[in-house]
Amino acid sequence: MRVLAAVFASLAFVAPPAPGPMGPEGVPIPQVAILAQPRSLHLGQTVDGIKCELSEKVAFHIHARLAIFVNGKQRQVPYGVGIGPPLSGQRFPAGAFVTGGSCFAWLHTHTGDGVIHMEAPKQITFNLGEFFDIWGQKLSSTQVGPAHGKVTALVDGKVVRGDPRKIVLKAHELIKLDVGTPLVGMQKVGFAKL
Repeated sequence: MRVLAAVFASLAFVAPPAPGPMGPEGVPIPQVAILAQPRSLHLGQTVDGIKCELSEKVAFHIHARLAIFVNGKQRQVPYGVGIGPPLSGQRFPAGAFVTGGSCFAWLHTHTGDGVIHMEAPKQITFNLGEFFDIWGQKLSSTQVGPAHGKVTALVDGKVVRGDPRKIVLKAHELIKLDVGTPLVGMQKVGFAKL
């Protein structure tokens, strides 16, 4: 127990950056480079048992937010993850909001605010690994998309040990992945409209 306490005490966090201007979902959109482009999905495609269907399914509908930092610099989770091209939508001062595409996976993003929409035909437990698979990016304890290094995962401000792929996505959770150092403190972000 002392060893575990020493490990947690050794994790020093730097102050988080300003979260960015408010986006159309009522969540700030960081004005930084995206981590990686989303894969192109097509109607009927299934990834990890998650279908890309003609329209969004809302019998089960919750949201979580993902923030990613690489060597202390924030990277944006892009809009359009889990939405098949061609994408359509609206442009706002803070960024785009995707309202249409050829298909919608049960896990997707409408904007670059990091909000993961979980919209399924029934209640399903999703994990972060499934979201990254739909995104078309690698996730492990040493890699987040194209970024390599030690990965530190936090959920609602608490360090999570083990495989980050297994982090269960729950309603209104704030998930942060740090690749390398310095580690960045949690941004306080609400889900006012979601």
